[in-house]
Amino acid sequence: MAITVYFVRHGQTYLNRYNRMQGWSDAPLTEKGIEDAKRVGKALSKVKFDYIFSSDLSRAVNTARLLLAADPNTDLKEPIQEPAFREIFFGFFEGANGGAVADIVGGKYGYHTFSQMAAGWGTDELKNRIAKADQYGDAEDAERFWQRMDKGFDRLRNLPDNSVAVVVSHGAAIRSIADRYLEGVDQNVSPRNGSIMKMTLTDTDTHVDFYSQLHIPDK
Repeated sequence: MAITVYFVRHGQTYLNRYNRMQGWSDAPLTEKGIEDAKRVGKALSKVKFDYIFSSDLSRAVNTARLLLAADPNTDLKEPIQEPAFREIFFGFFEGANGGAVADIVGGKYGYHTFSQMAAGWGTDELKNRIAKADQYGDAEDAERFWQRMDKGFDRLRNLPDNSVAVVVSHGAAIRSIADRYLEGVDQNVSPRNGSIMKMTLTDTDTHVDFYSQLHIPDK
């Protein structure tokens, strides 16, 4: 069994632009975000993919639709919405200023950005610390996140052998996948809006072929 998957981060939203926490909360794509989606559609036009999934959050769904419209080589018209591919849920911190939340969670440890915390602690420990800091107890910890995300990977693994799929997902989710499966990934590098991560899934391995690229690298 071998399944090829291209994970795409959605286009820029207004909450991205304003550096606000955006997990299960949602915001429209900016003009740049629309262009992000069109650009990645053109980048993926050299790939013959059989399926396109997106998280069920509107920024991912709309990115997927724009991606499809910009790709002249696909007959697919609508993404398959899969909640398993949602962003991490930040609970009480949804919509808050990202820099302020980074100071709350990591400031006393000398971390003032999410990239610094991810690099210092790893993405799973970062999830756990955000969840612990949420006074309402709603934010996802690593265990809850992976229980959900692994259902999405199970769905991908159940596709017909040699299938090629695109999955439009989210920045922290994609960075978490890279942290788990790509040894030596630089956690100071967040996947850019409209960037691509390629993976190969087999019966025995889950492999990241490349991470956070704006184009399909030449072989």
